[in-house]
Amino acid sequence: MTTSPNRDNSSGDDGLRDSTFRDTTLRDSLRNNAFLADFRSMSTFGATARGGVDRQAGTAADGQTRIWFRGLVEAHGFVVRYDEVGNQFALLELTPGAPYVAIGSHLDSQPLGGRFDGAYGVLAGAHAAIELKAQAVTGEDEPMFNIAVVNWFNEEGCRFKPSMMGSSVFTGKIPAEQALATSDPHGVTVRDALNDIGTHGDFRLDIAAYAEIHIEQGRSLEDDGLAIGLVESTWGANKYEFVVHGEQGHTGATVIKDRKDALLGASALVVAAREIANQFSTDEHMVITSCGEFTVFPNSPVVVASRVDLLVDVRSTDPDVLAAADAELHRRVSRIEEFADVRIERGAEHTWDAKMYDQAGMKLAAASAEKLGLGYGIVRTLAGHDSTNLKDIVPTIMLFVPSVEGISHNERELTSDADMLAGLAMLTEVAGRMVNGGLVQR
Repeated sequence: MTTSPNRDNSSGDDGLRDSTFRDTTLRDSLRNNAFLADFRSMSTFGATARGGVDRQAGTAADGQTRIWFRGLVEAHGFVVRYDEVGNQFALLELTPGAPYVAIGSHLDSQPLGGRFDGAYGVLAGAHAAIELKAQAVTGEDEPMFNIAVVNWFNEEGCRFKPSMMGSSVFTGKIPAEQALATSDPHGVTVRDALNDIGTHGDFRLDIAAYAEIHIEQGRSLEDDGLAIGLVESTWGANKYEFVVHGEQGHTGATVIKDRKDALLGASALVVAAREIANQFSTDEHMVITSCGEFTVFPNSPVVVASRVDLLVDVRSTDPDVLAAADAELHRRVSRIEEFADVRIERGAEHTWDAKMYDQAGMKLAAASAEKLGLGYGIVRTLAGHDSTNLKDIVPTIMLFVPSVEGISHNERELTSDADMLAGLAMLTEVAGRMVNGGLVQR
């Protein structure tokens, strides 16, 4: 493993740390400048006042970004198609009749999200494929595989649940009809939203392997002064939708002993989740719990809440620790029902196991980083990504670039130009090896 000193995380910095990367790849300034210009252009869609983006899945802003991306890749000879749940495939045929290697991420965002999360990986995938096309034209040997750059639909899961919806349908984990019938809080279905933005198709594609690059959404790479993270495994995660049922009443006239306060029960569940994280975390295996959504009915200042909808998730690196924490969460539910005199209904759930990524892919990625002179480390992903699903059906490589201060799902989210370009060089090298059969033989 190598290291790379002097990383600059300032915004808008086009320079790089002193390394082989400065002496080689950055000399292709036209390609790098084109990528940065495209990134700035892409970030104008759904732009927010504080430098982030708001382009939730299937909204007008998401549709505009998809149209922009389609124009970008079609100008370079790609053919764009959409599948039944709105996944966007930019197809580049290098060897007629050959299978495809896919690279990608997602263009949708959280409300008031960052401009790097997901979108960086899609654009980096497109620019890596453009470079590989140029290499194929001038090379002597025909590539073994074609390339598909993928923009997965609704990775974020904020408007439509669950997250990673598009890749879940693609990998057979969720039926397409179930996803299409899912509605947002205003009753708009996924099918309606896709039709509204014109990206509901019937295309199908079999792929041989997958690669994804993403901002870390953590600070380990920054803390260690590394340019690239090689993701060796996911954390396990259990996500639950709960509905707390109480009884509406007057906040002044209903005495405490007569209250069935859904908000009290929901609040106790949030506190219990944090206590469980503290109880089950050890030096070897951390537990993370959170409540990311909270909807109170009727949400009036003089009414005892009759209902609260909320989401609770539990994550850990160790399956046994996750199972123990999860069991404690559901044990606490019964206690909270009695304490607050409410009924707690368990609704939809979305889970994934802690699981290793392809070891041959880890070796290929390490060799690529060493060739480029990029400092790299082995990391795990706390967050879910589309690669979490893809790794279960095809050999998959997941790469990270640093996030400044680990900030993500926030308008202040930042990855420097230097680190984005290093990641682009890394993805191009990795994808080139995959397209030439370095990971999967035909």
